[in-house]
Amino acid sequence: MEVIKPEGIADLSSLTRIHTFTDPSITKRVLEIIEAVKARGDQALREFTLQFDRWDPQDDFEVSKEQLKKAWESLEGEIQRALLHAKKRIERYHRQQVEKSWFIEEGGSLLGMLVRPLDRVGVYVPGGRAAYPSTVLMNVVPAKVAGVNEVIMCVPAPQGYKNPYVLGAAHIAEVDRVFLVGGAQAVAAMAFGTESIPKVDKIVGPGNIYVAEAKRLVYGEVDIDSIAGPSEILIITDGSTSAALVAADLLSQAEHDPMARSILISTDKTFAKQVIDEVESQLESLPTKEVAEASWKENGTVIVADTLDEAAQIANSIAPEHLEVLVESPWELIPKLKNAGAIFVGPYSPEPIGDYIAGPNHTLPTGTRSRFSSPLGAYHFYKRTSLIALDKALFEKLADDAVKIAEVEGLIAHKRSITKRLGEED
Repeated sequence: MEVIKPEGIADLSSLTRIHTFTDPSITKRVLEIIEAVKARGDQALREFTLQFDRWDPQDDFEVSKEQLKKAWESLEGEIQRALLHAKKRIERYHRQQVEKSWFIEEGGSLLGMLVRPLDRVGVYVPGGRAAYPSTVLMNVVPAKVAGVNEVIMCVPAPQGYKNPYVLGAAHIAEVDRVFLVGGAQAVAAMAFGTESIPKVDKIVGPGNIYVAEAKRLVYGEVDIDSIAGPSEILIITDGSTSAALVAADLLSQAEHDPMARSILISTDKTFAKQVIDEVESQLESLPTKEVAEASWKENGTVIVADTLDEAAQIANSIAPEHLEVLVESPWELIPKLKNAGAIFVGPYSPEPIGDYIAGPNHTLPTGTRSRFSSPLGAYHFYKRTSLIALDKALFEKLADDAVKIAEVEGLIAHKRSITKRLGEED
């Protein structure tokens, strides 16, 4: 645990580097898995599933629609209600992101952008350390809202266990096909296709370091949403919210992963120390103490800032995945906060409510990537095609300047393509 009083942003270099969390040995192993799946398809998937997940899928990786329905029906009524409520709110929010084709008429000419949904998307849902039905909803619902023709899902089944909450969520999210395959091998299968699993156009969803590296390596063969690292939370406080709430929010991310990062920026040093004490106290009764304590001890950071303006500057430099603003006048600070995956304003907007049911997506850029990346949304599931349809009058109006540019660039065939339509000879 470290209390920092930075003299400048340079002191935060360890918090402001893009983290890939990979090393050459992991890259080498993931490449081997990808090449094996490309070469041997389902056979390689069976071998890796037996090796890593300790069960043999034999001839069938796929979960039938009937099995998904039965999984849903097996859930407790209160869980069904909660998941349906979450789906409704996620759907409503992401409908605001729907994009449409647009056109500009110029005389008898037409310029435009054809916006079309992707044909097939693959969703990866983790299933190792824990199972996440919320991840199913957050990744599948925006694709469905965008109009993706087919959504397939891969989820590991450790020792053959088919998690009913994940499969039930897949049922209500209307996933088209579900496969019990995990890890880098699932990413490879979706990227290149096998006898059982179809090739997709884009892969979305979080995963462990092997999944993240596999997504990075198959990018270009398919599109990906992002390369997700361990979860992060940064809280800005002036001491106006109770230390118990602040500590609880810091631990809400620490319990995800020993590599998760919880950061507090306080303008009140005494309050910052109270939060540290409260974190230590809450850890004692936390069922996930082993993971959360490891995260807090290795990656927890408390920064004491002189002013809220300085706190905002530091936060922008760190560019966190989740940013909570727990200050007396939050709306004065919001315009100054430029880099964050999601901003949570006030004491009744804790990060976990965004994970599950508020509506905005919980798949967010990590590792300072919120400087240039956005939350997963319906807009990620479109492709755009430019449309150019000129009539003779506009063509002739533009031709002379196009020819001049072609000559400057030395592309004579480009020039001739234009001048021949004007009836000119070289």
